[in-house]
Amino acid sequence: MSRAHRFCLLAAALVACGAASPTARLTAQGWIRPWRDGRDAVVRLRTDVTAHVVGRVARVQVEEWFRNDGPGLAEGEYQYALPGEASFADLSLWQGDRELKGETLDAERARAIYEEIVRRRRDPALVELIGHGLLRARVFPIAPGETRRVTLRYTQLLPRAGEALVFRYAAGRAVQTWGPRPLPPTPRPWPLAPERPLPDPQPAPSGGGDAPVQLRLVADDGSAFRDAFSPTHELRTEREGGRMTVRTAGELRGDVAIFLPLARAGAGVSVAAYRTGVEDGYAMITLSPGEASGDAVPRDVVLVLDVSGSMSGDKIDQARRAIRALLGSLGTADRFRIVAFNSTVDPYRAGWTPASAPELAEARRWVDGLQASGSTDIGAALAEAFRAPSPAPRLPIVVFVTDGLPTVGEQDPDRIAQQAEAGRGRARVFAFGVGYDVNARLLDQLTTAARGTTAYVEPGEDLERPLALLAARIRHPVLTELRLAGAPVELRDVYPAPLPDLFAGDELVLLARYRGAGTGEVAFEGRRAGAPERVTTSADFPAESRRDDYIPRLWASRKIGVLTRELRLHGRNAELEAEVRQLGLRYGILTDFTAYLVQEPGFDVAQATPAAAPAFMVMGQAAVRSAETARARREAKSLANIAAADAAVVGGAGRASAGRSAASDWRIVAGRRFTLRDGVWSDGLRPAGARVAAVEPFSPAFFALLRQLPELQQWCGSFPQLELSGARVALRIATGGASQLSQAEIERLVREFRHL
Repeated sequence: MSRAHRFCLLAAALVACGAASPTARLTAQGWIRPWRDGRDAVVRLRTDVTAHVVGRVARVQVEEWFRNDGPGLAEGEYQYALPGEASFADLSLWQGDRELKGETLDAERARAIYEEIVRRRRDPALVELIGHGLLRARVFPIAPGETRRVTLRYTQLLPRAGEALVFRYAAGRAVQTWGPRPLPPTPRPWPLAPERPLPDPQPAPSGGGDAPVQLRLVADDGSAFRDAFSPTHELRTEREGGRMTVRTAGELRGDVAIFLPLARAGAGVSVAAYRTGVEDGYAMITLSPGEASGDAVPRDVVLVLDVSGSMSGDKIDQARRAIRALLGSLGTADRFRIVAFNSTVDPYRAGWTPASAPELAEARRWVDGLQASGSTDIGAALAEAFRAPSPAPRLPIVVFVTDGLPTVGEQDPDRIAQQAEAGRGRARVFAFGVGYDVNARLLDQLTTAARGTTAYVEPGEDLERPLALLAARIRHPVLTELRLAGAPVELRDVYPAPLPDLFAGDELVLLARYRGAGTGEVAFEGRRAGAPERVTTSADFPAESRRDDYIPRLWASRKIGVLTRELRLHGRNAELEAEVRQLGLRYGILTDFTAYLVQEPGFDVAQATPAAAPAFMVMGQAAVRSAETARARREAKSLANIAAADAAVVGGAGRASAGRSAASDWRIVAGRRFTLRDGVWSDGLRPAGARVAAVEPFSPAFFALLRQLPELQQWCGSFPQLELSGARVALRIATGGASQLSQAEIERLVREFRHL
């Protein structure tokens, strides 16, 4: 057998390198396949990744532990998918005086090998590694029961993204799935291990979760960077002795991107872009406002508290403590007002009160005396909140807390919202709905144009905590009256809009589509401590770049959240509903109009129509949770945020299905529910009148289509055969389809799938 042939067989082991779990079947770490035929015996136990950042260079060390669980000696080849920009340094595995030596293959040669493996094995699991380089090295014999460690080192020159450096690492598929697992891959998966202390880690049972991956990034000169952030994962950042250490929180899945904002005086801007070259690009622009100066913007804060009878008991106790905490967050330059309301409106004082120590102490005593009784006059309370003017350059903020509906005075929510908008002036409004009896639509109307947010406290939750978090967040205004003042390309569908104020510790993450290409200045304008400020950076908006492929889903999440809010505020609209549905289906995001995909296992998705989408409610548990999900979509800053919102949808809509069926003929992957029919996994969403384009799996046509529609990887990497619906065409990737397609036909499929 030739070495090249042996290599192809060994690399194919990755296809079986993970049992189907709730989130992944595959991890892009190293793997070993014995030379001899027979059952794979080498188990990867864990992977530890450490990246040391010095200047613009990251020195990456990957340590992996493997154990031979077979009855005889294991000997084979270690293989690892290298990032395209990595420079291999060395590989360490010793047996006596023999050292493991590695050979690297560039991305172009590796791509051909990966495609050939997928084509021969007819298994999709390797699809996601296409585009990575490849390292391979001979592994010396491993005795039965022996654990061996492989240490790989490489370096990366971290690219600049405006005023930030970016570190990337491939940790395996991040596509979220729910439902019974599909038929197991062939051959039998390796048993994989949970995290356990070495030297004696234990493998998980066959079919268990993937071996754990830990990632740690260390910058010895931590003063060179602001706190790291990630659009893909939640991070934990620690600083000690001048060193900054960044770890990913929770399980490490999917490609990781960590932005390291450079420590500069004042604000900083970073820019990342994604574009396939076929349609408008996607941009992520992040603005860090810098530190609050000693002469920060003084605030005028109005605390509006519902003290109607429904707030009695624990709620009024929590509310009193929360208001005390908000008062404690005021600075000496701030002023405040307190408005308690039930059937009538009871202000603490008629005008503004300076936030001096004696005045705050007196206000706390007044708050402690508040009791819950009576009905709810929301309209009058809001009118009182906006009555006292707040002159520039002071920043007016209204915090509004209620647990019910208007029951006296003006009771039409639309009229209340219109009157509040007419009277609020420059005030920022932050609303809190307590329980399920609030009018979610009204609260959204109050905050939509007011540069604020609406949050909900479910029954049994502590009101004090979210109010304390808000108090801490809005304590130090840094940049206000923000606007995007310029870019070298045309930006459209920009979210959020309008731009919010930025407080100390905040970051603005702006998502947009862009038209054109080029390098030039991205500029923001706003006010710092009352004076105008302009923040700029030089950024590149490329004609084609597929590196930061998380950006399209983040942008789509923002747009879905905004459109859903519009539907909640203004009622059903067939055009907007269709747009939300198409965004959800294309980008793999669960929405109010695709949630029917997670109903009973026996539900036939082929019968689903737009009419199946639920009507929006204005109050009740469903209304509150739908409003919270829409807010989470609008504010999503990472793929982890999107996953959490999707999980909430699945938890609500799919709870009745849990435990009902042991069938393995349905599965939810990246926002779509697939049903197995005659060996083909179908989403059942083929548009009326749409044509079907059939493509042979793993054929030249399949790979050509995947290059032009990279978003298909999240589904094509999960099923060997499937039917996937686009805007005007259904792609049937199944046996008997076309194995060759002309470039013109591929371009037509791209247009019809995306409806360009």
